[in-house]
Amino acid sequence: MAAAALVLVTACAPEPPTGPPGGVAPAGAPPTGTSAPVSGDGSIPKNESISVHDTGHVGIANLDPGLLAAVQKATVDAQARGVELRVTSGWRSKDYQQRLLDEAIALYRSEEEALRWVHPPEKSKHVTGEAIDIGPTNAADWLIRNGADYGLCQAYANEMWHFELLTTPGGECPQPIAN
Repeated sequence: MAAAALVLVTACAPEPPTGPPGGVAPAGAPPTGTSAPVSGDGSIPKNESISVHDTGHVGIANLDPGLLAAVQKATVDAQARGVELRVTSGWRSKDYQQRLLDEAIALYRSEEEALRWVHPPEKSKHVTGEAIDIGPTNAADWLIRNGADYGLCQAYANEMWHFELLTTPGGECPQPIAN
């Protein structure tokens, strides 16, 4: 899908995208976030991000252990190369995921269109802790290029920030699915 046509639902309110759900600060801006859980649903405030090492946040603490270990290792290696990986969304509660879907339906005025961008809770890999959104853009790009070394792959062609464990470390990532 062409990047110019990309529209998604942010973690707080539907509006045109500036990046992954939850958003991130512009490149070069100091990292934001908190070491305490923002809430019990896994949300991260819009335009903020947290460290993958912030296991006191429920959005990190509830990630699949294999995914968390892979992303933490990738984060350390990326940082050694001058790239900072930040988490814009990790584990999400079912209620939070449903809220994101409801917001997308309101934004697009169509459940069919909303489902192109937001899965219902029973299909979301965020709800099971098997998906993580990474920002800023340069960090997601680094992970697209290097993620297979850790088993991490971009899952959706229309979401450059969404990663899942889809191969073994050093393996080959499958082609991202359309949406």
